[in-house]
Amino acid sequence: MNDARPSTTIRMEALVPHLAEAAAGWAARLNLPQSGEADFALQLGEAGLQLAELGPQAPGPVRVDFVEGAVAHRRVFGGGSGQMIAKAVGVQPGVRPRVLDATAGLGRDGFVLASLGCAVTLIERQPLIAALLEDGLARARGDREVGPIVAQMQLLTGNAIELMDAWEGEPPQVIYLDPMFPHRDKSALVKKEMRLFRPFVGDDLDAPALLAAALALASHRVVVKRPRKAPIIAGATPGYALEGKSSRYDIYPKKKLQA
Repeated sequence: MNDARPSTTIRMEALVPHLAEAAAGWAARLNLPQSGEADFALQLGEAGLQLAELGPQAPGPVRVDFVEGAVAHRRVFGGGSGQMIAKAVGVQPGVRPRVLDATAGLGRDGFVLASLGCAVTLIERQPLIAALLEDGLARARGDREVGPIVAQMQLLTGNAIELMDAWEGEPPQVIYLDPMFPHRDKSALVKKEMRLFRPFVGDDLDAPALLAAALALASHRVVVKRPRKAPIIAGATPGYALEGKSSRYDIYPKKKLQA
């Protein structure tokens, strides 16, 4: 995801007085003002960190919540290892690959894979979204059911191409990519998130370089999530694809995953 556009103004706010010091810490980390006119606000309240558009017609704020809401519903009712994303990354009896989600966003897909038993490293390069994700992971660690899942998730902030090029130690078995694209998902949740995030993120114009870096690093396979009818990313040709109603997973196999 790309950095915020210069025309977008954002400030940091504490929603309750006793969180003012913590909010000031986030403001310092993210180089955000704590006063003045702004289009958006990063807000710290009792429920955690959230991004809100300011103004009378603005949608509600967005925050990362792995314990309740849509993510929790998917964890319980989403289909487990029968989900298409699980099949795409190679989850099977006795196989739970180490996954690098190099386009983490709000961490939903990474959380699904962690809930299935995969160790997941997340990379998010947009600092505001990384902050929301970091806060969501921190809050989830204290939950009895979800804590063990997020304990398998590690967050890195920075440019995924650079981080993959400079990777040290054992490479991830599977690298998962979901580059930003003009979303065709018409759900209210996605519409709200896209309205909030569009001023800060754009389409990933460096997707071909991202794919090339992933193919160079992954030991077993690279998986790219795309809109169902979208063209493949320029570069290598996928070995095969799994297709759903709205999305498609292009799979670039390198080596067989084995128990």
